[in-house]
Amino acid sequence: MKCISLLLLSALPLAGIAQGGELKLKGSISIPAVKWVQVSFRSGTDKVRDSIRVEKGTYKYKRPLAEPVLATVTYLSDSVLVRKGERSSNSYAFPVFLEPGSSIEIRTTDSVQNNRVSGSTAHTQYLALNDQTKEYDKIEEPYVAAFYQASKAQNKTEAARIEHQIDSIDAVMREKVYGGFLQSNPGSPVALYALREYAGYYLDPAKVTPLFARLSQSAQKSPSGVAFSAELDKARLTAVGNVAPDFVMNDTLDHPLSLSSLRGKYVLVDFWASWCGPCRRENPNVVKAFQAYQGKNFTILGVSLDRPGKKENWLKAIHDDGLTWNHVSDLQWWDNAAAKQYGIQAIPANLLLDPEGKIIAKNLSGDELQSKLAEVLH
Repeated sequence: MKCISLLLLSALPLAGIAQGGELKLKGSISIPAVKWVQVSFRSGTDKVRDSIRVEKGTYKYKRPLAEPVLATVTYLSDSVLVRKGERSSNSYAFPVFLEPGSSIEIRTTDSVQNNRVSGSTAHTQYLALNDQTKEYDKIEEPYVAAFYQASKAQNKTEAARIEHQIDSIDAVMREKVYGGFLQSNPGSPVALYALREYAGYYLDPAKVTPLFARLSQSAQKSPSGVAFSAELDKARLTAVGNVAPDFVMNDTLDHPLSLSSLRGKYVLVDFWASWCGPCRRENPNVVKAFQAYQGKNFTILGVSLDRPGKKENWLKAIHDDGLTWNHVSDLQWWDNAAAKQYGIQAIPANLLLDPEGKIIAKNLSGDELQSKLAEVLH
């Protein structure tokens, strides 16, 4: 469970159409209240959102498509479409995997939640993968319930412990479901999607690069393939064994502080934010590490992804959580310069540097952080 960047970058119009083809989508819906259908997806760094009017219970959609994409289809109405307890909504969204060169049909009967998709091999494979992940969701259910109970009781230590257990289950799921699929189906139209899910938000180039190389050339050269390759290149720059790229950012007193100025000590570069619940729950563990090793040539540099105009929130979180080490931020949220330089896609995230500035570990939390520090600072 992490705080994840949801920012979608605007870019040039869709590239690489020659590698794709035309998408044809038609649908029928027996709910008169639905007046519009919205189709949205990403292709590489491009964000697409199209609206189609429903006429006499049918709609049609056609456009060039550069690559297979996981789209969100949303039904829109002026009246309530779905109710859940006391909550209601005038819209209903569901995923559909679109393919270039395909003719896809969506049939919706009785309820907006009753949808059948045909004509897309990618969608069939996506549903099969999704069914496998649901088995792990069932395993996680008691942990999630315990997590919310601990959070409600403001027991940060217990909530963080359970959170690590949930993350461990997620890691097993990614390895078995998506990793297993990639080994057997590198040429699948959903292989790039599966690889992104397998990689998670902390890209490990040593694990992911060989799998990316096994994908079809069309997938590698697609807009999303090119974007993913660029993410891999950035991840390689901050791989274990490399010297951490330097950066300069203002501290809490608006004085510039460089990462390189901390050379000579082991440094934990800790990306976090006051608004990030998982970060705040992990902070007691980071405080414990600092208190145990600050006298042993160890320090921490906190890099905050707090929002513009929210400096007071940042300073208050530092005070409330007892984070008595150096802190910097440009208050640019996910556009934080250091976070973009390091390819940070989720927080909390961290890197442990040796006195020469070389990265010796990444994304340590819980007992792993304590154990690694004990190993290098014994």
